[in-house]
Amino acid sequence: MVNDDWQQQLQFDQQHIWHPYTSMIDPLPCYHVESAAGCELKLSSGEQLVDGMSSWWAAIHGYNHSRLNQAAHQQIDRMSHVMFGGLTHQPAVNMVQQLTQLTPAGMDRVFIADSGSVSVEVAIKMSLQYWVSRQRPEKNQLLTIRGGYHGDTFAAMSVCDPVNGMHHLFKHALRNQLFAEKPKLTFWDDWQPEQESELRHWFERYHQQLAAVVVEPIVQGAGGMRMYHPNYLKQLRLLCDQYEVLLIVDEIATGFGRTGKLFACEHADITADIMCVGKALTSGYMTLAATITNQHVAETVSHANSGGALMHGPTFMGNPLACAVAAESLTMINEGHWRQQVATIEQQLQHDLLSLAEHPAVKDARVLGAIGVLEMEQSIDVAAAQKKFIAHGVWIRPFGRLLYIMPPYTISVAQLKQLTLAMADYVSSLKPS
Repeated sequence: MVNDDWQQQLQFDQQHIWHPYTSMIDPLPCYHVESAAGCELKLSSGEQLVDGMSSWWAAIHGYNHSRLNQAAHQQIDRMSHVMFGGLTHQPAVNMVQQLTQLTPAGMDRVFIADSGSVSVEVAIKMSLQYWVSRQRPEKNQLLTIRGGYHGDTFAAMSVCDPVNGMHHLFKHALRNQLFAEKPKLTFWDDWQPEQESELRHWFERYHQQLAAVVVEPIVQGAGGMRMYHPNYLKQLRLLCDQYEVLLIVDEIATGFGRTGKLFACEHADITADIMCVGKALTSGYMTLAATITNQHVAETVSHANSGGALMHGPTFMGNPLACAVAAESLTMINEGHWRQQVATIEQQLQHDLLSLAEHPAVKDARVLGAIGVLEMEQSIDVAAAQKKFIAHGVWIRPFGRLLYIMPPYTISVAQLKQLTLAMADYVSSLKPS
């Protein structure tokens, strides 16, 4: 098929290709992308759209970036892939060197995974093998907080919100985990010490069977875009230390500057035992993730008591092409331009979005780093909203009651204004509930 046949391609797509979170009987409409560059998507139908989603929060440097393109071109002429069992290569070494320059001190043992969800699976396996190695196999359950989302594979699904986490259909097949109530205090509230006692209850009662606590630090992403108080995370770290429980943080959505800090854990000044990263690791060029831990956890998992090896090995682990692009993306992060870029985005989002909370159709407006969220009183008709946004020349994909943007860091003031004006126009078109 040539590009002139894009309408035929759309018809074929609708009949044969199953897109995420949609039906094959009555699928949500799809739009045919011809190309992408900078912070814009070009549709085959001619529209030029400012992208507010960074391709599900990954394309932090924008599209078709010359440095990332060059890294990919140079690597593909050498080798696109080679198995990682018994072999290594320069792209993997370079990527991990760059990554461990960014991670907190001591977090320098890296398992390269092939997607964010898989990195969570690996983190869970690490935590379970850790306690088997310490001859405490009864510590095999996980504690998390409601409102979370950690991916679509089975162990990751088991720590997603059991009601609103998109996976309630699989409840009968998932391991039953422990769910504390979601944090009551927002990022901007005054801290209330009694919040600690609510958390402590879970540790006092269940610590003998707890392998790990799994949380998204500071921002709960696909589970509701909630931004909670940093002291909650700080208390989790203290309780994990006191009751001998590992702390796993899922920085897949929040890592690499999205919240205004390099990693969201920095808002609470804590370091986890295991950290998952993905999405922005390659700036959205291809799938790659990593599960990062410290020497103590890595060596304990590697003890003969638990088999002497971490029991996971993806076919495409350490893919050279992905690692080469990730290494260059991380080099760009290390250069530090993201700090001013994210700060500028945050300031503009605060100015343009927070006042919309006064509209009767809006329940709440919140901004943190390069994340802008309007939580509506009613669920959003995604198909109708996207048609309206495309007419405004923007790409925004809401879900549930959430209208939000997480744009590339390289977005211009004018492009970001186009996004926020489109959001404001959508809100103004709504009737109060």
